[in-house]
Parts: sequence; structure tokens; C-alpha cells
Amino acid sequence: MSTPPRISLTRFLIEQQRDHNRINSDLRLLIEVVARACKRISIAVGKGALGGVLGSAGTENVQGETQKKLDVLSNEILLEANEWGGHLAALASEEMDDPHSIPHRYPKGEYLLVFDPLDGSSNIDVNISVGTIFSVLRCPDGVRDPDERAFLQPGSRQVAAGYAVYGSSTVLVLTLGDGVHVFTLDREQGSFILTASHVRIPEDTGEFAINMSNLRHWEAPMRRYIEELLAGKTGPRGRDFNMRWVASMVADVHRILTRGGIFIYPRDLKDASKPGKLRLMYEANPMAMIVEQAGGAATTGRKRILDIEPTQLHQRVPVFLGSKNEVERVTAYHREADA
Repeated sequence: MSTPPRISLTRFLIEQQRDHNRINSDLRLLIEVVARACKRISIAVGKGALGGVLGSAGTENVQGETQKKLDVLSNEILLEANEWGGHLAALASEEMDDPHSIPHRYPKGEYLLVFDPLDGSSNIDVNISVGTIFSVLRCPDGVRDPDERAFLQPGSRQVAAGYAVYGSSTVLVLTLGDGVHVFTLDREQGSFILTASHVRIPEDTGEFAINMSNLRHWEAPMRRYIEELLAGKTGPRGRDFNMRWVASMVADVHRILTRGGIFIYPRDLKDASKPGKLRLMYEANPMAMIVEQAGGAATTGRKRILDIEPTQLHQRVPVFLGSKNEVERVTAYHREADA
């Protein structure tokens, strides 16, 4: 019996362009370039202490967070890889205050790339999975030198989104707006190989991911929901739930994509001036697109994430995403409380 051919990321993208007319050559090139950058980041992460990349870089990003050496390196890898190809009009990174313009010596394309170069970087030094998240938008018509305003588009306008997980294997998850596909890096060949197509998140789940240490700061509907889960079989839900928390959004969302669950980073009252912790453009929007394309749901607890009209490049929002029925339940609790 013959073995079915292994489909590389390159072949997959060419077929999406040639046979299905879902992408053009510039978008195909963009995704391939991001994937190559992710391979380089995977190598750097895999070397760990041997590569001299662990520990703090001694600097802070725009959010006031201490940058790790790998944060800075990953950001540089993605910038360098994407500057010269002619497929981008500009880039924006969680690690930079302002958008990064394409140098004038290079041609410009029609797309904008938004990325978190190394999500979960607080886990680097303890060898827990981290990852890269990216989102692709179209540059508005007539804009030749994109500034922050060009990026402020709702997540529903994303043309592609994805993430890479650097764990026991390196995995690239991608959506082009027609389902979610998973590619695993064959380290011997240096190619991403398609290992799962049209992934679906179960609508029901018995697992939740949340940082319980903030419980005392949560709003009342959030506490109600979690207390119901913790009550287990003797509570109003009549069943036991398990908590899983990696403190790396990429790792937590990948687990949910693989076997179901709900990931929650709610608003809390620890700092009332912040509406949420996670960044809309770099984390919430791309993950929401992926989760919805896999049959899940993604809200702020009150509204669909992909419907939010951004007002700032580094805007923060609460995030509830994963198995559809659980997301809808906790969102309903928040809306009832507001009403």
C-alpha cells in the first residue's frame, strides 16, 4: 500500500493560491517568510542556555514589561525576515512603541503584519512552551506610508492569522479564513508538514485555563462562573471540571485547539484603569480568528472580540475563548450582571 504524500507548507499554500484562489502570491510569500522566521526562533529557543539567550535583556517594552533576551532576538528575526520581500507595507510588534516602516530601498506590498514575537516569555528560563503569534491585515487603499491608524482595523478584517508553539515539537497553526490547519516542523528536512486539517474545537468541555491568584480582584459574574466550576458535581453544573494553566497563551490555546477547553484572562479590579491584560491586536484578534475558524467562540465577556474597533495599537482587552458553549455561558453571566 502506497504512503500518501506529505504536504509541506509551501505545497499547501501553492494549492490554496492555484487551485482554490484563496490567496495571492504576496500573501503566500508573507506566510512562508513568517514560517521561516519561526524556524529560526525555534532553533534559538531550543539552544536555551547553550545559546546564551536566557535571562533579561535589561530593557522594557512599551507596556513597561521587562524584556527577555529572546524577546529582543525574536523581534529582530521577524523584522529582518520581513523587511525586504516586497509583500508588506509596514509591521507592528508588541515589543515596539510604534509601527515599523519598510525601508525605502525595498519595495512595498499591500499587507500589514502584526505580531507578538515571543508570547509567554516569562517561561523561557524554566523550559516551558512559548510561541509566536501573528496577524495579517490589508493596508488601507491609498495609504503609502502606514502609521498607527492604518493598523486600527477590527479583527474581522484579518486575512490570515496564526501562531507557532516551541515545545517538544515546533508546531505552526494557520488560518486563511477557511478553517484551521496544523503543520509540524520536520527538523531533519527543515520543512513544516501538514499534520491536521480543518481542526474543530469541541463545543463542550471539562477544562478551564485561568490564573486563579487574581480571583479576589474579579468582577462578580466572573467569580460566579468560576465558583460554579469549582463546586463540581455537588454544584449547579453537576459535574467536575479540571483547571490547566501554563501562563503562556500560545500553549494554553493550543491545548484548547487540540482537545477543547476555555481560556480566560478577565478584567480585574487590581488596576481599574486597565480594561484587560492581553493585547487586542497582537494576541486577542489573531487567537479569536483561529478559535472561531475552529468552531469555538471568543469574546471580551461582553462582546465578540473580532467586532471591536481598535483605538490604540497596544490596546488591552479581557479575553474569553475556546469551547463555544462555555464561552457563551460566561458571556451571558456578564451581560446579565450589566443588565
